[in-house]
Amino acid sequence: QVQLVESRGGLVQAGGSLRLSCAASGNIFSGNVMGWYRQAPGKQREVVARITSGGITNYADSVKGRFTISRDNAKKTIFLQMNNLNSEDTAVYYCNLYVMARNYWGQGTQVTVSS
Repeated sequence: QVQLVESRGGLVQAGGSLRLSCAASGNIFSGNVMGWYRQAPGKQREVVARITSGGITNYADSVKGRFTISRDNAKKTIFLQMNNLNSEDTAVYYCNLYVMARNYWGQGTQVTVSS
């Protein structure tokens, strides 16, 4: 049984930083892709950043240069360093694991940026 547990988000002022983590448990196999998605009120869930087990990353245009995704394969954990946050980043952030043609999701964590 695969489970994803995200760290707590929080409230941060515009221009501030926040770091999220997501720890996977269970057999996640190699060759997986992990990432972060977010969903703001009234909007669809969107991809923020993804990283392969080999370390290849991609980012949404809206976060390029501000967010950095990384992973520790030994600990089955990914991280999202978010800098220079703005109000448009306010959303529930979800950790995702894609492996063996299946998607797994964390419970979501709220990030609120105050202006």
